[in-house]
Amino acid sequence: MELNELKLVTASNIIKLRTGMGLTQAELGARLNYSDKTISKWERGEAIPDAYVLTQLAGLFGVSVDFILSSHDKWEKPKENEVEEVRYSVEHIIAIVVIGVLTAFLIAFVTLWLMGIVEWRLFLFALSAAILAYLVMICVFKRLRQLQYVIALFVASVFTIVYFFLPTANPWQLFLVLVPAEVLVFLACNVKKRRHPHPKKHDEN
Repeated sequence: MELNELKLVTASNIIKLRTGMGLTQAELGARLNYSDKTISKWERGEAIPDAYVLTQLAGLFGVSVDFILSSHDKWEKPKENEVEEVRYSVEHIIAIVVIGVLTAFLIAFVTLWLMGIVEWRLFLFALSAAILAYLVMICVFKRLRQLQYVIALFVASVFTIVYFFLPTANPWQLFLVLVPAEVLVFLACNVKKRRHPHPKKHDEN
């Protein structure tokens, strides 16, 4: 089998297996730590996954690597419009949730204002709640590439709330604790399991 033919066969199998599991390109990419653009290239037959990724795909879909590389049906180029529509609908959902949270806090602020209470610090809670909502949504839709930055931003927003709502004078020293807290966030988000190579069996003489 020539390389171009192998790319098309592999593309067809990845499309069939992915859609069979109900995954979008972005969701499959998140599970493999690749972008949806890379998945799209594989499914268009422009590139082929390396041996390690093929092993990951085989484990994810519950098939053998040979199954992914073998011809089962005719390859069809994926419809780009459908892929884009799915991706943008997810982004719209996330935007609606975040804006909805901000709108709820704005309504609360205006209501208090009409009652003669102007509490601008309410927007600190609004910002923190919006970040938390965004964090939950990217976890739900497995958009995890920016996860560590969103968590770090949420931690910073919590420290800001504590700073402005402490009953005593606002201690700037509080933010000294923020530095190691943010470092811990980035370290925790980048913990990866080590892959131990299997020892090679030596031939007996």
